[in-house]
Amino acid sequence: MTRRSLLTLVLSVLMLSACGFQLRGQQDYAFKRLYISGGSPAANARLTRLVQGGSDTVIVSSQSNADATLQISEGRGLSTLTLNSLGVVEEYQMNLSMNYSLTAKDGTVLIPPSAIALNRAMTYSDQYSQAKFSEADILFNDMENDAIDQLTRRLSIVRSMHPAPGQGAPAIWPRAPLPPPPL
Repeated sequence: MTRRSLLTLVLSVLMLSACGFQLRGQQDYAFKRLYISGGSPAANARLTRLVQGGSDTVIVSSQSNADATLQISEGRGLSTLTLNSLGVVEEYQMNLSMNYSLTAKDGTVLIPPSAIALNRAMTYSDQYSQAKFSEADILFNDMENDAIDQLTRRLSIVRSMHPAPGQGAPAIWPRAPLPPPPL
């Protein structure tokens, strides 16, 4: 390795460490066997891959074999965001909400009912309607992946299967949405 390339490598490592970059690393969940109830097959597959790949927790197929049960429900929506001067839609707002709760085998609520809400804006044109439907699918999948990433981080805040009163994980709800823009 030349001196210049060594210096470049050292400087790039220093810059990455200075900006706060850190690999996700190994998660340490309080539960070792998790059962997932609800959610889309794609979301469950990603969640299974992230949990099993990043921790010693396994996803089980029977609730009776699980230490904890994660209940997920998803909702998707599409609303008009902007119109042009002729009243034709120019932008849509795409919404994804993921509601979840985590309970222990004995019924202890580890994470009370909480929600993750995401939205994206998508321009629209009748001329490219087929492409826009494909773009909408891609954006919904991206939002679902983002929600699952957030969910895995929220699962890691559970430190005990029997938290003391007041020491449990708080419920998290998104802030109130902004009103629609005037037409």
